Amino acid sequence: MNPSLLIVLAFLGAAVGMFALNRPRMDAVALIVLTTLPFTGIVTMGEALSGFSDPNIVLIAALFVVGEGLVRTGVAQRLGDWLTHTAGGSETRMLILLMLAVGILGSVMSSTGVVAIFIPVALRIAHGMGLAPGRLMMPLSMAALISGMMTLVGTAPNLVVNSELMRSNVDGFRFFSFTPFGSVILLLGVAYMLFARRWLSARADPERPRTRRRSLRDWIEQYQLASRELRVRIPQGSPLVGRTLSELDLRQTSGINVIAIERNRRLSHEVFGPSARTLLEADDILLLDLFSPGTSVEELLNRYALQRLPLGGEYFADWSQEIGMVEVMVAENSGLVGKTVVEAQFRSDYGLTAIGLRRRDAAVEQGLRDIKLKFGDTLLLIGPWKDIRRLQADTTNLLVLNLPSEVDEVLPAAGRAPQAMFCLVLMVVLMVTGVVPNVQAALIACLLMGALRCIDFESAYRCIHWKSLILIVGMLPFSTALERTGGVELAARTLMTVTGDASLYVVLACLFLITAVLGLFISNTATAVLMAPVAVALARDLNVSPHPFAMIVALAASSAFMTPVSSPVNTLVLGPGNYQFSDFVKVGVPFTLIVLVVCVLMVPWLLPFTR
Repeated sequence: MNPSLLIVLAFLGAAVGMFALNRPRMDAVALIVLTTLPFTGIVTMGEALSGFSDPNIVLIAALFVVGEGLVRTGVAQRLGDWLTHTAGGSETRMLILLMLAVGILGSVMSSTGVVAIFIPVALRIAHGMGLAPGRLMMPLSMAALISGMMTLVGTAPNLVVNSELMRSNVDGFRFFSFTPFGSVILLLGVAYMLFARRWLSARADPERPRTRRRSLRDWIEQYQLASRELRVRIPQGSPLVGRTLSELDLRQTSGINVIAIERNRRLSHEVFGPSARTLLEADDILLLDLFSPGTSVEELLNRYALQRLPLGGEYFADWSQEIGMVEVMVAENSGLVGKTVVEAQFRSDYGLTAIGLRRRDAAVEQGLRDIKLKFGDTLLLIGPWKDIRRLQADTTNLLVLNLPSEVDEVLPAAGRAPQAMFCLVLMVVLMVTGVVPNVQAALIACLLMGALRCIDFESAYRCIHWKSLILIVGMLPFSTALERTGGVELAARTLMTVTGDASLYVVLACLFLITAVLGLFISNTATAVLMAPVAVALARDLNVSPHPFAMIVALAASSAFMTPVSSPVNTLVLGPGNYQFSDFVKVGVPFTLIVLVVCVLMVPWLLPFTR
């Protein structure tokens, strides 16, 4: 063993030790390696920094942006809502659907991002079904890890291994090269969790439950709004067509508030808050609040020739993506004190409509528009979320007291899910057909998502997991240094010596085990960076195709089921699932062995050893 290799191994050992202790953080360790390794003279500073120009680094960053576009437009949220509706009250059906959905969605976006999206969905489902969250959290994390085995872009280790193949002048994997293995493992994972869920404790969170934030439905009940909603269409020939709301003065003449207007544009469907100057058009759909007890719905429909439409929920709760509510208190020195609700001109000044009032904790049921406001009165306002957020910054007259729980689920780009899906499908088609390089296909999808307003630049930069990118870039110089000093060849020869004259299947099994065990101490991405060159060198020494060996490393790197710190995906569900370290061991270790057997049998079958 030459002195240069000893130096590199010392650096590698120090890095692995810091990874295991998590001190300092992983990206800081990678930067330390990147900065100090050139002092050895084994790699130059230019070579150490070459990872920043690697197309796969740009591809990974672009995939974060594509995934964020799916989140912002509600694609992932709609999938969660569909799960709840389809599963009904069956825990078995929910577990199957949850794992399949996460496995499929995670194949085209960050597995960590998928878990972050589905944790609140799973918690809500568990609460509604009366289940302990732990019954769904580990199946969620397992499916997210398996999703990395579904496609080339499913996880960073796949791209790292593919990059090593191309660097060795070998054809890389195609987009769906991983799919046969991932699909089988996902189905096995579902079947395994249906059995292994009995090992998961049904204990609830021992901590005292948090105070639940009030929802729109709570306010609908408290302010007695349930019978006041009406949704109508303005047909051609209605006396409302071509007139503004200020001309009509529907509050005074008919006892109604226009809460929002639905209007079809050429390429979109818009829901917006009206103003006094809003001109009503034929085929507009009005969301109305019948605040006056004496208002006759039939008389209203006949007078204005309106068509009544069905409502999906109580008092527009199903429109919570577009319009929301907020509780505010009249400030002590507010200019609104002494004015009636009409005189306060909430719509003109704030873009919101007052639909409820509480005074001394009692809701005012009648005559809301004529009551003079006092200091300390609590008002319930309704309108577009953007106007509610603007109200939060103005504390002169009104103090925001409460926002509903639905505010956390409001999508920044609601209504643009079709555009986001178009960008995703286009990216996949370009990658599958090979018309352009994968990184170019992903960048095209990013630019289109920006052009179609699925995502903006600020959100795009914020969603990229820079820590992961720095980790990959910082660990790549190790690959060059180990190869240059003979470390890669030494590892390959050592593995050959250990396996002796055993079959190639045994060699694959050993390679899988080494990769999986190494992944217990360092990230799966760093593991792939270190083991991919060993796999390629091992195949070269055995004079066989490198593809099955590279695939084994990629699949083993994603098999991080055994501990809660093996992957950020496991760490995310540790708290919500109320798990202990032993839960991951007793569920993850047997499944890792199952995955090992499946991979060792399937990989040579689909990717033969012969060149």
